[in-house]
Amino acid sequence: HVEESGGQSVRTGDSLRLSCVISGDILVRAAMGWFRQSPGKEREVVASIRWRDNVVYISDSVKGRFTISKGRAGDTLSLQMNNLRPEDTALYYCAASSHWINGRQYLESDFSAWGQGTQVTVSS
Repeated sequence: HVEESGGQSVRTGDSLRLSCVISGDILVRAAMGWFRQSPGKEREVVASIRWRDNVVYISDSVKGRFTISKGRAGDTLSLQMNNLRPEDTALYYCAASSHWINGRQYLESDFSAWGQGTQVTVSS
């Protein structure tokens, strides 16, 4: 089970922290990721983290503003979003992958367990 929280409506330049709780039947977790989808656009990867060694990928569109991190207990995932822009408005999803990927970044197709999403709206 994957469940996101923390989405809300904010203003340009504000910060927001999304959280994701992983529980239940997700026994093998090689990586976790954050994705987002805006109206009329395809879902895109925002950031991912390889669970065992913390290798991180951050999309160029959010690099320098967003940070992905694991909780201390290892069963939570966070996305710290700073200096938010209207173009960051989207439904944000948390997802888990059971595939160990080396040599390339994680793709959406590598993730099999998804949350329902949490809405982030940034107004100017």
